[in-house]
Amino acid sequence: MAESTRMLLGLGAGIILMIVLVSKTKVHTFIALLLAAIVTGLIGGMSPADVKVMVDGASVTKTGIMTALKDGFGNTLKSTGIIIGLGVMMGGILEESGAAEQMAYSFIKAVGKKREEWALAITGWFISIPVFADSAIVIFAPLCKAMSRVTGKSVVGLALALGCGLQLTHCLVPPTPGPLTAAGMLNVDVGAMILAGALVTIPMIIVIVPYCKWIGRKIYQIPREDGSFDRKEFREEYIRSMEQLDSMLGAKKLPNVGISVAPIVIPLILILGKTVLTFAGLSEGVFFQLISLLGDPIAALGIGTLIAIYGLAGSEPKDKVLKIMDSSIKSTGIIMLITGAGGSLGNIIKVSGIGDALGELITKTPLPAVLIPFVIAALMRIALGSATVAITTAASLSAPLMSVLSVSPLLMALSCCVGAISFSYFNDSGFWVFNGMFGLTELKDQLRCKTAVSLIMAGVGIVELLIASLIL
Repeated sequence: MAESTRMLLGLGAGIILMIVLVSKTKVHTFIALLLAAIVTGLIGGMSPADVKVMVDGASVTKTGIMTALKDGFGNTLKSTGIIIGLGVMMGGILEESGAAEQMAYSFIKAVGKKREEWALAITGWFISIPVFADSAIVIFAPLCKAMSRVTGKSVVGLALALGCGLQLTHCLVPPTPGPLTAAGMLNVDVGAMILAGALVTIPMIIVIVPYCKWIGRKIYQIPREDGSFDRKEFREEYIRSMEQLDSMLGAKKLPNVGISVAPIVIPLILILGKTVLTFAGLSEGVFFQLISLLGDPIAALGIGTLIAIYGLAGSEPKDKVLKIMDSSIKSTGIIMLITGAGGSLGNIIKVSGIGDALGELITKTPLPAVLIPFVIAALMRIALGSATVAITTAASLSAPLMSVLSVSPLLMALSCCVGAISFSYFNDSGFWVFNGMFGLTELKDQLRCKTAVSLIMAGVGIVELLIASLIL
């Protein structure tokens, strides 16, 4: 058997093992990724431990599986771990203080009457930067239901628009973990990833919101006060005005809009400021050094978190604020472990030479190079359900291919992220959260909502990637 064939068999065996363990056993995704990495390395020809070999008469240390495993884990978390931690602490304060709710209301009022789906899509887009998508669906479910009762619009169409906005930034815009990890693994500037990811989402939103409006008429149901739903055929006379929403807003004590958005906007400005100065060639002087410090994602998110603490929770007791942040950070442990394990798999693929063998194989296929990370991420999303895991796995498998594919690292990172949008169905937690919160019990309705929009948005993304590959 040729060495390259054995390497590729090792990769295939590792991925199949991971899929089987995650989907058919009680083994956690983190453990499954580590086991997949070890099996990939063993079959791919790596030794378990470091060994010394003679190369051209000189003694050289050949990296073993366990060393590559640990190096990949540490190097990946080095660029993402702190940012993830700061982001979720800030998100917890935004949720508890009512700032997230204030942002939602403000977007709705700014967009205007009869455009509630657009308002909720934009709200979801913005909110998902600091708040995880599944959590945001739960947080804003009462708002969607209240808007449905007030306006007469189907809660399904309203909530689906919110969910689409949430999913887009969750998959494409750092500092959310998936795109942040892809940027780190593929050596893409975080600011460039923010700009490019945000731009890629625009056509997707433009296409998907009309679909949300349409499905809201096809699946017309209004939530009752007792938690059940009134399902009936849509009629135009059911639609009412939005004046009652203003009175509902006045009954709540929420922080003002400026301080609500500041923890998100200021870090984004700092990060993008560093990127703009670098692209403009203004990379000298004290001012650039200052912006380089403040515009580093770690420093920027740290500033945003401090703004949230003292601007939104400054009057709260110390113990309460610390409890909010402690509760938020608990959810990040498994995210960091999975992210690091994905880095371990990627490093083993790189060190073993499997990446080069895979690259040579793929370059001989008719598949456009820019879509290779997309296909990997889409397959992982179908198999495992998690968009973050799909992005991490696709980035780890794509990184070793960079030397043989003539594709911009930025486009490869975007391709990983777009592929992860592609298929939300039974093994996706967000699929069940959405269906449960908004009363979708029929399989046909479930597929016409979360599954359909994920496929439509991914389809738009494919077109964007192909167009961008002709330019970049």
